Amino acid sequence: MTGPEPPAHLAPLDELAAPDGPLARLAVAGLRTAGTGGVWSIGDAGGVRGRGRAGRLGQGPYAAREMDHDTVFDLASITKIVALWPCAGALWQVGRLPLDRPLATHWPPAAGHPVGAVTARQLLTHTAGMPLRTRFAELYGSDPAAIRAGVLAAPLHRPPGAAVEYTDRAAVLLGHLVEDLAGAPLDELAARQVWRPLGMTDTHYGPLGPLGPLGPLGALGPLGPLGPGAAHRTAPTEYERAAGGVLCGTVHDPSARLLGGVSGNAGAFSTARDLERFLTALLAPPAGAELPWGEAWITESLRVQTGGLAPARGLSWLCAAGTDPAEGTFVHYGFTGTAVWVSRRRGRWALLLTNKVHYDRDFQPLTDLRNAFRRTVLG
Repeated sequence: MTGPEPPAHLAPLDELAAPDGPLARLAVAGLRTAGTGGVWSIGDAGGVRGRGRAGRLGQGPYAAREMDHDTVFDLASITKIVALWPCAGALWQVGRLPLDRPLATHWPPAAGHPVGAVTARQLLTHTAGMPLRTRFAELYGSDPAAIRAGVLAAPLHRPPGAAVEYTDRAAVLLGHLVEDLAGAPLDELAARQVWRPLGMTDTHYGPLGPLGPLGPLGALGPLGPLGPGAAHRTAPTEYERAAGGVLCGTVHDPSARLLGGVSGNAGAFSTARDLERFLTALLAPPAGAELPWGEAWITESLRVQTGGLAPARGLSWLCAAGTDPAEGTFVHYGFTGTAVWVSRRRGRWALLLTNKVHYDRDFQPLTDLRNAFRRTVLG
């Protein structure tokens, strides 16, 4: 199956997919400059058209293994895309998640709080006016129930609909809403409605298993949901004082950690091979897969939802910087170093997964690589 014809200035995917082609040269050089290893894939509605990899899993003891397409990455905020967004869509498609009604009118926990005036569409487009920082431990402590209560009761940063301001609080709140409406935890919903139907067997919320010491850099342990071999293919993130080592298999995002590793904003782990399945499904759902968040939700989400506000966003997805929103190229990034793109108009998708945060937080070289990678594949 093939997608729409790409513009004349874009190279055919087969040309880009060549092992020694322009995309591989760009990615290898860019990863070297960024100081991290990584993997990349490109494809269309027919599936994967090209893959590549470069570099090691990490530093010290992690340098014994090379990056590969079965490397397990902490997705960070791409959790919003592979877990929260489709689960919200499943509720929307059966009429249980109205996008434009104030939360207080259909979700009792929001009644009497500032967030009661916010809509689900505003949460999905980051126009809800919620506070920009989480600061959960500082403000609410470590009890998940207290954090939920604090997120519900917090005053708004600005009036809903006034500005596009990315905040993890929106995804945390939406995660609670989705769980309440569906009557199940988000990890169970995502596994049932998204990951299992698409055959995403390496995708799970963390923590993936108990951590044990491995050398001077810290922690690496057996990863329960992914089997005993997964410990040696999981990309580490940052050193964490409280953990006594480098996080590996435990979510990097501190807010998600406080919530037990399962949250709307972060917490999921996956591989390039699994994300290839997910991105292909956005262009052409696989035959026989029963997706309760199907074509109608994808179409609604992958269009500009923010009017004249900038930066332009769809539902959960961001219009890629440097592109005309009318071109329909959408992206989502993860703080750990991950990125996924999709364009229905181009009929293409792409991913570039790294664990850049394991090395340092100088993200500009990675940002430059991401932008060049997107331009090459999607324009």
